[in-house]
Amino acid sequence: VQLQASGGGSVQAGGSLRLSCATSDITLSYYAVGWFRQAPGKKREGVSCFSTRSGDPYYDDSVKGRFAISRDNAKNTFYLQMADLRPEDTAVYYCTAGLARLEAPPSCDGMNYWGKGTQVTVSS
Repeated sequence: VQLQASGGGSVQAGGSLRLSCATSDITLSYYAVGWFRQAPGKKREGVSCFSTRSGDPYYDDSVKGRFAISRDNAKNTFYLQMADLRPEDTAVYYCTAGLARLEAPPSCDGMNYWGKGTQVTVSS
């Protein structure tokens, strides 16, 4: 399964970006989907995910109130809208997908497929 992430770039602090992730290999509406990021010298961390097909999303505490994950099933695409970006948001962002659970608390656990990543750089 190939996931294609796009939308990264360089912005100043306080700016906004929207990341997109699409694939033609699976029907994303049947899957858990989400976004991870990895900053230089740090572990990859879950940013925001849907762990079920229609439940509430998970957000890492560091992005709550600033980032929003969404799906467009008609386009087989999901997004990460990022606002009020901070220098500490600088990282490579990866989109991911995995088996959706019927009922589960929101999390970024259990992802199986990964995109190649898109760089987000936020300058102060």
